Amino acid sequence: MVTVRAATHADIDAVLAFWRVGAEGTSISDDPDGVGALIARDPEALLLAEADGQIVGTVIAGWDGWRAHLYRLAVHPDQRRRGIGTALLEAAERRLSALGARRLDAMVLDRNELAHHAWQAAGYKRDPDWTRWIKR
Repeated sequence: MVTVRAATHADIDAVLAFWRVGAEGTSISDDPDGVGALIARDPEALLLAEADGQIVGTVIAGWDGWRAHLYRLAVHPDQRRRGIGTALLEAAERRLSALGARRLDAMVLDRNELAHHAWQAAGYKRDPDWTRWIKR
């Protein structure tokens, strides 16, 4: 049985270890300080799916008061196609809707074709009008 809950500071090392296996790519904030800051800033944003006491999936459901953003939807490769991603996304959507979000967007790597199919199956569409700009 899979349960979904918010991450705590005690989960940081396990989340980072999971992302090395279950997520595509890394970012500058994929370290204990970055994940700790996320949890401190918004304690309910990082959602974990667990089975038998192990993290099998994650999603970050961020809300800045104006826009809702989804990041790090990831499911362990051995656990895919079992509804875990759907359960995480539904929990994230409920959270963001309760906070007042009217539109959700997802950050998805262009090269992650598997994720493109998952997001499309969940009813999301690629937005051809926007490109992400970053500064490091």
